[in-house]
Amino acid sequence: MAAGGAAGSVMRYAVGRLAAHYLGADTVAGTFAVNVAGSFALGLLAAVFLARSGLPVELRAMATVGLLGGFTTFSTLAYDGVRLMSNGEYARAGVSIAANMVVGLAAAYLGMLAGRAAS
Repeated sequence: MAAGGAAGSVMRYAVGRLAAHYLGADTVAGTFAVNVAGSFALGLLAAVFLARSGLPVELRAMATVGLLGGFTTFSTLAYDGVRLMSNGEYARAGVSIAANMVVGLAAAYLGMLAGRAAS
């Protein structure tokens, strides 16, 4: 599980660096990208794992708790929101938080549908 968490953290860092490079250092796009991608991936894996219950629990934990837990960034989302609000950017903070939640839920649902279709 620790190896999955380490890999997920490195992936999160890489996405954040890419977002900063292409969109500017003061962006919440990296956080948004990993939260949506992670939500979709977790929904997809959950559906696949439910359909294939014979997969080892260790593999499931490494992929979900480890890899995706290390990849997604709720704590970063919270920090981004506080940082934006402390700079007086209340609307931007609200949009960022709401978009992560709404689009993240939709991505998880779509991931589950894709996983069910693939199983």
